[in-house]
Amino acid sequence: MPRVPPATARVRVAVRRGLSDLEPDSLLLVACSGGPDSMALAAACAFAAPRLGLRVGLSTIDHGLQDGSADRAAALADWARAGGLDPVDIAAVDVDVTDGGPESAARTARYAALDRLRRKHNAAAVLLGHTLDDQAETVLLALARGSGPRGIAAMPARRGKLRRPLLRVRRTDTRDSCTELSLPVWDDPHNADPAYLRSRLRASLGDLTAALGERLIPNLARTATLITDDLAALDRYAAQTLAAARVTTSLGRGDRDIEDTPDLTAPSHHAAAGGVPPSLRLGELSSVPRAVRTRALRSWVIEEGADADDLFFVHIEALDALVTAWRGQKAVQLPGGVEVRRERDRLWLTPTRRQEAPE
Repeated sequence: MPRVPPATARVRVAVRRGLSDLEPDSLLLVACSGGPDSMALAAACAFAAPRLGLRVGLSTIDHGLQDGSADRAAALADWARAGGLDPVDIAAVDVDVTDGGPESAARTARYAALDRLRRKHNAAAVLLGHTLDDQAETVLLALARGSGPRGIAAMPARRGKLRRPLLRVRRTDTRDSCTELSLPVWDDPHNADPAYLRSRLRASLGDLTAALGERLIPNLARTATLITDDLAALDRYAAQTLAAARVTTSLGRGDRDIEDTPDLTAPSHHAAAGGVPPSLRLGELSSVPRAVRTRALRSWVIEEGADADDLFFVHIEALDALVTAWRGQKAVQLPGGVEVRRERDRLWLTPTRRQEAPE
């Protein structure tokens, strides 16, 4: 039996580990751009999936942002079909480059298309080719942007139906595997374009590694893993705190003395649909560490209608001040059309937008 080349062996081992929990006959879709990372992933899946009793297909997204993209997508689809992958899909998407910049807009369009294809084929998972190097770059970008622990935790190995089997595999291994297997790799010129922040960071990583040591990339990725574990524990603690602080009502959440309820007829109050607005007890919130309290507050306001995408650090700081630095300040206005105010020993959340009556 011929010996498997070393880089290809490492990629295949990572893929087998990343897929070993799936039910037999599950369908997997490899998201493939034609670059070395996703090509190495697709080839490893074509080898490993049948041996695990799994089926594997390939999806490629044509963003239409470069000349010849449709031809490259068609060639990639032909390669996948010849390699026994099934189903094989090409999804052309429209990218609104004015919406958050070309990188963000392309990513949003790509993930939406991949989810549509997953649902179309009832696939168990979509596999992405992000490597350990991608993870390290994401950590550095999060640090530069001041994203906090959740940003530094970077990309999870699994989120919903998305899986990243190669997060512990170096980019050199995926590229070497493509060479070992003579795979037809396409190098996206955008990956070397200094107009993009990640491209500039990638170009500077050699100098950073020379200055800080060869373990820089693995250590950054390991930091993401450690923080992910810490965040999971904090999130569980915050969920318990929120459950304890939540005030239930006779309108579907238990019973409460009407004297605890603010004057809903006052102009400053807008009752939630159905009557009494949701509230939290301050005692349970003030008795826990800040990291837990702010997580509980964020979860609560999002659950009650605040816009998660536009909810920023300044909003959470203002909410926390209602609990820990109360000086009679006004209600905190939040994106999504809700406000939170403090009255007596409660935080009250009410909508600020008029609720449309159902037709």
